Amino acid sequence: VHDAAYLEMTFDGYTAPSVLEVPGAKEVAVEFYSLSKPFNMTGWRLGACVGNRRALDALGIIKTNTDSGQWNAVQEAGVEALSRDPAAFFREMNGLYRRRRDCLVAELARVGWEVPVPRGTFYVWAPVPGGFGQDDVAFAGRLLEEAGVIVTPGSSYGRWGVGYVRMALTVEVERLREAVGRIGKALGK
Repeated sequence: VHDAAYLEMTFDGYTAPSVLEVPGAKEVAVEFYSLSKPFNMTGWRLGACVGNRRALDALGIIKTNTDSGQWNAVQEAGVEALSRDPAAFFREMNGLYRRRRDCLVAELARVGWEVPVPRGTFYVWAPVPGGFGQDDVAFAGRLLEEAGVIVTPGSSYGRWGVGYVRMALTVEVERLREAVGRIGKALGK
């Protein structure tokens, strides 16, 4: 199962791969798409699943017996979003998130916190700075208490997130600068 919710949200010429590109994947895999992230319809739970026919048939049986589908107005909003020029909308939104990403990464570097530059999504995953070990929960707590800034501990997403915090690019550039200014003060930078 491939969660492809962010597949269209990429930067700098990067194209996120589909699991269905892998030879043999169509025999065993399914891929979930969502309108939530690329169309800013978060929480509306509207999407699609493609891939292995047997798995899709089984999913259809489960869905038919567990819910009655999405509210019609939400479905109509999805149809409207898809009937316009999605590629143009993605370019516009990706440009906005890229500018925010570039601002956040540069501002963090300015206060001495070097972070990897993401190639997609509207999140920046930042390693916990030196001196804090791998304790992403304690570090997130410190930023909340001392800087009034909320970051998500990476460990809440599983073992690969341990030692990282996740920051969202869903606020304006000015707000990102303000948050990093407060983070810098909390870190003594």
